[in-house]
Amino acid sequence: MLGPAGSLPLHSSAVREKEQLRRAHNGGPWIQPVLVPIPGVQNRRLRLPLPALRLRRQRGPLLVCFACMAVVFTVVLVSRSFGRNEWDQSSRGEPPTLVFRKEDLQRIWQWEIASGHFPSRHSIPKQIGIVEPPVNPAIPPKSRTITPSRYRPASPDAANADTDTLGVGPKRKYPNIHSTPPHVSFPPRPIPGSIADLDVIMKHCDFSQGKYVRDCLEVLRMGAGLDNGRRSRRGSFEDWKYIYLEEANSTTSDVEPTDEDPLQTPIYRPAAAKEKVKDRDSELLRKQGAKWEPALTLPPPLTPRPPTSLNESCDSDAENPRLFHMFWTGPFTDKPYLALLSFLFSQNTRLHEPAKTLESTTVCRPQFWLWINPGPAASVPNPTALQDMFAELKENPWAAPFLHPRFHDVIRFKLWNTTERLDAIDEIRDEWRDLRDMLFNSGGHIISVPEVEESAAQSVSDTTNTTTDAQPTKSNDMLHRTGSKSSSEYDRMSVILSDMARFVLCHTFGGVYLDADTILLRDWEELWNNKRAFAYRWSRLEKYNTAVLRMNRGSALGSFLFRTALRNGLDFHPMTVSRYTADAYLEGLLLRLPDALFDAAWLNTEYFQRDRPPQPYFTEFGDFFDTPEQNSAAPQALGIEGFFKGSYSYHFHNFWWKPFDPTRNWPDLGPQFIKGETAARKAQALEQQQEAAAQLALDWKEDDEQPPKRQELDPLKESETVADDKRDLDWSAVIKRTFESYIRGERPNLYGEWLMW
Repeated sequence: MLGPAGSLPLHSSAVREKEQLRRAHNGGPWIQPVLVPIPGVQNRRLRLPLPALRLRRQRGPLLVCFACMAVVFTVVLVSRSFGRNEWDQSSRGEPPTLVFRKEDLQRIWQWEIASGHFPSRHSIPKQIGIVEPPVNPAIPPKSRTITPSRYRPASPDAANADTDTLGVGPKRKYPNIHSTPPHVSFPPRPIPGSIADLDVIMKHCDFSQGKYVRDCLEVLRMGAGLDNGRRSRRGSFEDWKYIYLEEANSTTSDVEPTDEDPLQTPIYRPAAAKEKVKDRDSELLRKQGAKWEPALTLPPPLTPRPPTSLNESCDSDAENPRLFHMFWTGPFTDKPYLALLSFLFSQNTRLHEPAKTLESTTVCRPQFWLWINPGPAASVPNPTALQDMFAELKENPWAAPFLHPRFHDVIRFKLWNTTERLDAIDEIRDEWRDLRDMLFNSGGHIISVPEVEESAAQSVSDTTNTTTDAQPTKSNDMLHRTGSKSSSEYDRMSVILSDMARFVLCHTFGGVYLDADTILLRDWEELWNNKRAFAYRWSRLEKYNTAVLRMNRGSALGSFLFRTALRNGLDFHPMTVSRYTADAYLEGLLLRLPDALFDAAWLNTEYFQRDRPPQPYFTEFGDFFDTPEQNSAAPQALGIEGFFKGSYSYHFHNFWWKPFDPTRNWPDLGPQFIKGETAARKAQALEQQQEAAAQLALDWKEDDEQPPKRQELDPLKESETVADDKRDLDWSAVIKRTFESYIRGERPNLYGEWLMW
């Protein structure tokens, strides 16, 4: 750097002086930085390294030319980078699945909120682009001192912030739930119309926030009064109350009046707010190579009503009737048997009251719909499939008891027909046949099913009505399996079909879907009355597990999922569904509840939270069927009251081939169902004899004088003793026997109610 005329050069340091001398000796640098103004950005310059031309007179025009080229190049790069909605293949993430524009995602959010399906204080993600707070009839008002929007200037950051909803719903009252004398031996049934505050549950149970399953279960027990007065905690537990009642026609009184009526707030984002965003879809990544979906056709939003304001306990026209759905393929076994028993034992079916008094009850009775796919997942049902299904159920000892007239109003057997069910979905009815080769799509892995003629498909379906011995040898391959008979013969096709079936059933009928390896542990009253859609967390991962899935019938969320799945190969694997909602910023509409509510052992089986595990402590899911010896005293000592108390259900993750009670592997329901018990015991005795004969054949040597005699087993001993039983009963056996003793009339159910025939 030169000083005044005639003075010596000025340098800030000796290092810069040496650098200047070096450049002068070598003729100057080859690269020279040039600062170029950035269009639209004040007080900022773009530093561009350009060749240092050593031309004296022509240097100025050339530099100007290079600068202009640099400006054009910069503008092109900026214009391509901002507002880009295509996925970069060089990125490490999964490819996007989104096919809906931001305007449609806004409409989905607004429809669900207006219909009362978002009873939460959580915000709408800023990526959705909703600026004006939507009216939310599912949460009560709260104090607000914000000036009405018409009188305050628009904020430049309004489009870059999450948006809260404006509560206009009824007030909430969180009661203290506990047993009252003289009924103090059992926990109380949930109050009819009570609702679970899922925000409070997330506060105490969210694994991502470091919450323990053990602590979550304690909150769930105390808040619902399941501890039944046996409480060691002292002090106020107001913060643990998560069950509330809505007061009909009531609002809080501390809301400051405003000039605008919140009920008249526009459902959709105002046009003025839209103009602030040049590219409405700039923050969305569209599915690669896909076009945007046409605008969704949504019905008018539903009118939410508090449960306490309904004239009848069950409204047949409600968007979400109290239905448990379960999908089953193959012969009826002890797995759906125990699921149905757990339903009768825990839910408020009112079977403890005479049948004639049920018409006037104020309690909504839930129903359990068991959907049966009679043949292999890829087969076509024959014309007499429905009659054949009931004929088989009647002869099956595990299923026949539930055909009793006493259970007719609460347990229904339904025939699954894939074609019929997919045709009932308006969103995909006209297009799913184009993807019929992709129906068995699991996480992008497609299992191809060869096309067969109708007659061939008919013959395959007919084979499902025969016994295992009469089926052809090909019935053991993946395409022709009906149920999982062992870990090596896993019916993967039926599992993939069930991934789709759960969304089909919930969107068509409403309700809750349960995997067949699920046992209900407590009344779901407060979950039914919360209208929010949910699944639960995939262990440690921020993904869904849809072993429990609740969705509202005909909802905007359901329409989004089916249209998105159609454009992504009809893939309904839980991991893929997690991508659907994440890419569209709709995770708030399908809440990911903690494992503790439905799958309390999962984290322990994956080596998490073993420093403070819940009770019982399972290090693997097989401990439910084969309880380790060091823990084998707990099942009989604690019983079902000590089995993950507080959880709504338990998921034992497959093990279809493991009997719940190996020593008494038959339906033990008493004299009323002795016919089925006798048939099952004979079948078990015959199987034991065959196994014993096979073992004797292996042990017999040719040089022995005579083969050992086969011991005949009596399937029906007139006098059984406890010595014949297993010494240490496993958790699975104890729970099965507990449910069966309720049906036999030897004990009441979980809430102290006796079954009346």
